[in-house]
Amino acid sequence: MPLTADYFAKLQAALVEAGIAQPTLIIDRKRLDANIETFRSHLPPGMAYRIVAKSLPSLPLLEHIRQKTGTDRMMTFNLDMLLEIARAMPDVNQLLGKPMPVAAARAFYRDAPPEAKVQWLIDTPERLDQYLALAAELSVHLDIVFEIDVGLHRGGFPADESLKRAWQKLEASNSASFIGLMGYEPHIAKMPEKHGLREKAKAHAREVYEAAKTLTGCNERDERGLTLNTAGSPTYRLYTDTSMANEVSAGSVLVKPTDFDTDLLEDHLPATFIAAPALKVLDGINVAGFDFLEGREPEMPEGHSKTIYTFGGNWMARPVWPEGILVNEKYGRSSNQQMLTAPGDVALKPDDFVFFRPTQSEAVFLQFGDIALVEDGKVVERWPVFKASA
Repeated sequence: MPLTADYFAKLQAALVEAGIAQPTLIIDRKRLDANIETFRSHLPPGMAYRIVAKSLPSLPLLEHIRQKTGTDRMMTFNLDMLLEIARAMPDVNQLLGKPMPVAAARAFYRDAPPEAKVQWLIDTPERLDQYLALAAELSVHLDIVFEIDVGLHRGGFPADESLKRAWQKLEASNSASFIGLMGYEPHIAKMPEKHGLREKAKAHAREVYEAAKTLTGCNERDERGLTLNTAGSPTYRLYTDTSMANEVSAGSVLVKPTDFDTDLLEDHLPATFIAAPALKVLDGINVAGFDFLEGREPEMPEGHSKTIYTFGGNWMARPVWPEGILVNEKYGRSSNQQMLTAPGDVALKPDDFVFFRPTQSEAVFLQFGDIALVEDGKVVERWPVFKASA
């Protein structure tokens, strides 16, 4: 499914027919579903899937992926999304993707439905003590997953006696239970293969994870009852069996922003775009200030002789259509009217759409209101997104 002129012409026609006339985030459902099937085909037997909610921040989008994958597991990263998912999908088992201040957990138990299921992520002995005190105060029972540092060095327990002591404290508690481990390792995908760096990072992560399992008694229990979580979109393909972990998390790879254009993910398709109307299409490159510099012209890429101003801009995104169009970084970015330049033969008119690919999904998806879901040349649904949150 190449990104051709015909593909973007159909997207443009769908937007026009739907009466859309402002910057809009698009998801192509066929491409999304193809990515879901590709993802599922790469999971080894027995490997469970946890949807990363922050990267796909829309309840209808999450529900669509749940139906396609059959998973009831999500990874959530802030209180607002935790509560919204708990209210809309109380049967979902949510694992925190980063540790939160204990005040957030207190607010959750104040506002969430009683049947909501959460696994709290704990990264230090101090935070464990805070959560145990909260459990005793509120007379609730907490399910606890320990974050372990498998090489990213963003925090979490090292695989040493501090982890073992924390686990022993949990085992002795009547207020909380040890549920498992989470080790996130996106740095592996960023390592060059030269000098075997990627393999060394991968081996180190596995070594730490296995040591953490030994220190917390995982090897002496039925692992089917534990959450042994690892990976993310950049690295899920590294796991070809369940000998180390029994579930992987991923989200962005199902829509594939440009940050995920990597060798490991080459089987996945770009499935999301930003469409922004071109408000002005001008012949020539006219940059303020050069009127007063006789004989000087602004430096432009070879062949660029058109100037375009889009409705909005300054997104974490790269223009992909019309072909050859570029953000003019020297002119500067604008959230109101973004200046781009284009080759002279680009057939773009005012009110035509310029298409961008987001570089990431999690923050960008929250900037445009309802997502336009496109299928077979039509805008078939509008999917609301979560309210903006960090």
